[in-house]
Amino acid sequence: MSGAGPRWQPVRVLNSATAGPARTDQRNAWWSAGMRPHELTTSAPAWAEYVERSTNQTAPAAGRSPAGTDVVGGHTSGGADEASGGHRDWRQALMRCLDPLLSSARRDLAAAGHSGVLAEHLLQRLGLRMVKLASRTLVLELARARDRGELAGATSAARFLDFTHRLVGGSELAEFLATYPVLARVLGESCRQGVEGHLELLARLAEDRESLVAGLLDGRDPGALTAIDPAGDPHRGGRSTATLTFADGRRLVYKPRSLDLHSHFNELVDWLNDKTGLDIRTVGILPRDGYGWSEYVVPQPCDDLAEVRRFYHRQGALLALLYVLDGTDMHYENLIAVGEQPVLVDIETLFHPSHAPAGALSRDPAYRALLSSVYRTALLPLVVSGEHGVADMSGLGGDADATAPTSVVDWADAGLDSMHLVRRPGKTHGARNRPRLDGADIEPRDHEIALLTGFRAAYEAIAWHREELIGADGLLARCATDQIRFVPRSTSLYTGLLDESTHPDALRDAAGRSQLLDLLWDADEALHAVVPYELADLWAGDVPLFTTRPDSRDVWASDGTHIPNVLATEGLSAVEAKIAALSDIDEHRQKWLISATLATRPESIVHSSTAGRPGLGATEADPDHLLAAATDIADEIMAQVQSERGGAANWLGLELIDDHHWAVRPMGAGLSNGYTGTALFLAQVGVLTGAQKYCELARDAIRPLPALLQSLAADPESAQLVGPGLHGLGGISYGLDRLHSLLGDSDLATWLTASLELIEQLKPDEFPTYAEGAAGGLTAMQAIQGNAIATRLAERYADELVSTVELGLRRGRVAADHGFARGYQGIAWALGRYGVPGDRYTDAARAASDLDRPERPGSHGWCSGDAGTALARLSAGVPADLDAYLRAAAERPVLADLSLCHGELGAVEPLVWLAERDHTAVEAVRRRRAGLVLAAVQQYGPQCGTPRAVPSPGLLTGLAGIGYGLLRLAFSERVPSVLLLEPSAGPKRAPQR
Repeated sequence: MSGAGPRWQPVRVLNSATAGPARTDQRNAWWSAGMRPHELTTSAPAWAEYVERSTNQTAPAAGRSPAGTDVVGGHTSGGADEASGGHRDWRQALMRCLDPLLSSARRDLAAAGHSGVLAEHLLQRLGLRMVKLASRTLVLELARARDRGELAGATSAARFLDFTHRLVGGSELAEFLATYPVLARVLGESCRQGVEGHLELLARLAEDRESLVAGLLDGRDPGALTAIDPAGDPHRGGRSTATLTFADGRRLVYKPRSLDLHSHFNELVDWLNDKTGLDIRTVGILPRDGYGWSEYVVPQPCDDLAEVRRFYHRQGALLALLYVLDGTDMHYENLIAVGEQPVLVDIETLFHPSHAPAGALSRDPAYRALLSSVYRTALLPLVVSGEHGVADMSGLGGDADATAPTSVVDWADAGLDSMHLVRRPGKTHGARNRPRLDGADIEPRDHEIALLTGFRAAYEAIAWHREELIGADGLLARCATDQIRFVPRSTSLYTGLLDESTHPDALRDAAGRSQLLDLLWDADEALHAVVPYELADLWAGDVPLFTTRPDSRDVWASDGTHIPNVLATEGLSAVEAKIAALSDIDEHRQKWLISATLATRPESIVHSSTAGRPGLGATEADPDHLLAAATDIADEIMAQVQSERGGAANWLGLELIDDHHWAVRPMGAGLSNGYTGTALFLAQVGVLTGAQKYCELARDAIRPLPALLQSLAADPESAQLVGPGLHGLGGISYGLDRLHSLLGDSDLATWLTASLELIEQLKPDEFPTYAEGAAGGLTAMQAIQGNAIATRLAERYADELVSTVELGLRRGRVAADHGFARGYQGIAWALGRYGVPGDRYTDAARAASDLDRPERPGSHGWCSGDAGTALARLSAGVPADLDAYLRAAAERPVLADLSLCHGELGAVEPLVWLAERDHTAVEAVRRRRAGLVLAAVQQYGPQCGTPRAVPSPGLLTGLAGIGYGLLRLAFSERVPSVLLLEPSAGPKRAPQR
């Protein structure tokens, strides 16, 4: 070995004792820094003994040839090839550094009578796992050695190999691990657990082999075991599910947990098959005490489209069964498509208790409804978003080769002395959960009808025969004492903590690692009872595991420790109550969620509507007819509400996330697509009809606003993200002002003041759009008349917008987008409304109207179509060919999308705005469009601007906006434009020409 050798700091020598527990002063023992204070004893822990035993071996490691070539799991590397930088795999080079640990594992396996291919495969897996755990620390030391000039070699690859050579051997590794005792702990435990789990599996296989042959293997002996392939998360000392392959090619699945629940689930599926005739397939299992065996399910394609439809029909029925059983975690890895059969292969979270985190969400009835709905199963599209996009992780989705939403740790310059950590977008590997036809995965969105039909068949069968399921003699009582898994937090949170805890700073001493893992204490106060056991599992390198029973509120940790009264309810009683309450209303709501979640499957979002309904005849659209249609919509919104007697009310809706993807969520507070906008519509209906029920629901809907405003005031960063525009605090303030006028509630004036004071604290925007920024804020502040804060803010925003336009003129078009909502047109509208002819604001408005890019061809809507263009130019006093606009508005078909945003009712806003100002020839066109809109609503229903027109309550893209648009067509003098944030009353200025 060339050079002066590694310089690990601080250097501590491992205990040289090799037999029996080492008695030593715990404060001076090398391993003491790797233990938490309450773990310290006078004896070395098992992992420290393992490391000492491994690093104190003086004989050549097993598998090392006389020529110095290392053999690990059949991989060979060494000699002149490596010295020249030609090594095949950097992981193998780093694995050689850890060979003393692997050699001990090999000896332990041999002492138990196990060697050969299976043992070497295990050692290879252990080696790769240890490399993953140690890579960050090894690369850090590599960089330090390089910077000190200690590495020999003419090339970067040779210097990398020189570094790895310096660690080869027990004493060198001992010196390194003494510097990183937590890493020593992690590596030692990994080896110990790997060997123990492997031997346990083989012993259980030997004991159960005869039963397996007779049961799951059709009476034919499969021959010798040839491979063990673990999969899934490690629990209880590194144990995980594994696929076993035998000499004749057949396979079995080993599960190191009880399968009694799966056995009873199979009975429930058989019961459902008897009631529906659906013939849903179950998985063959062999339960044992604390573990079990399962048949290996092989995916198969469908032969024709009829098989695809039957697949989704059965999938819908399984969804209904999982819904009533409070099943969850049915993601894409837990489902296999076998021709026309969807086969659930992992059932461990039935009867799962709901857990709502402390805070405002736990008080939201819509959020709680979502937690107990079909959505929680994770079988329906579950779109996970992150810095790199979105991915559907559901049982129905699981797209292969899509960009993962979060980054993964990777290595740049791997195998060179410049090797360093980078984070790159990952890829979703997909699974075998989607039916395939003609070599392609089938899109679940295209088979919504089959899914809904199957759901309805199973739902109604369960409802009709519910007495056979619930009660002391019901089928569900058989599950009462089954072991089920309780998942208090997302598994991705645990795996993320485990990954981050491989940082060198977390491996030097226990305090460093505790600083990271102890973040769990701050995540959710309601889970403090389980945190000590979560930490124990994470310190052991496991994903924390908790179990419970359907008949209990208690939880058991992975080591069997009993933790009483963790759960709010018993899972069995909650399921029985749900089944007892099944109804037509609940079925309708669950079917809406199915359609809504299918609509969120990732696809391109276009903010325009070009599809029309040609040939539609106009009907008589007098105010009474329009009001009746709007009232019907208000009744539908009332039917969808999730509420508590005397408490808050909210809705589930489709929400557009960052303008690229849709998600099913409880409605937020916003005006545009939140409960403030929905409340404004209901209050307007209530005032026009005199029906107090609408006004009362509007009051209930906005009850969370004071707490929200108080929370944002304490969190300036979040308030800044909300912004002052239409979608943010400006829209909320406008809504509060309008609701105060409609409802006459004095509390709303106080809330409005709190909202305006919060807006005053916001910093200027980079590009102040109408949707999120100062353009929308300026228009909202103008509408809030007679308020000193609003007047100050309007002046401030007007000046900011003038500066933005001047900057745009100097640099060219700087808008990130175009149109009214996010381009210069919204700025032109806001400044034109604020200024007077000839002043700098109006001049800037005219300039802004010319800076925007043209609208999307054929788009007629408000947000980015010709309606927004017309409004911006009218406000700014820019000459426009109104005759051509009116001619096009009179002749084009009604848009299929009726929404305010990019649909028909946004497209007609210029007509209403012009008609209010007595513009010549406009009224006749407005009346014709109103008749066509009413005819479309009566014939096709209120088609929303959501994907697949799924009805959603919101204002811009949903039902509330369509209803509001109908009211505006009927009573424009009493119903000011919510798109243009007009005040309740005030002078109507004529358009400047």
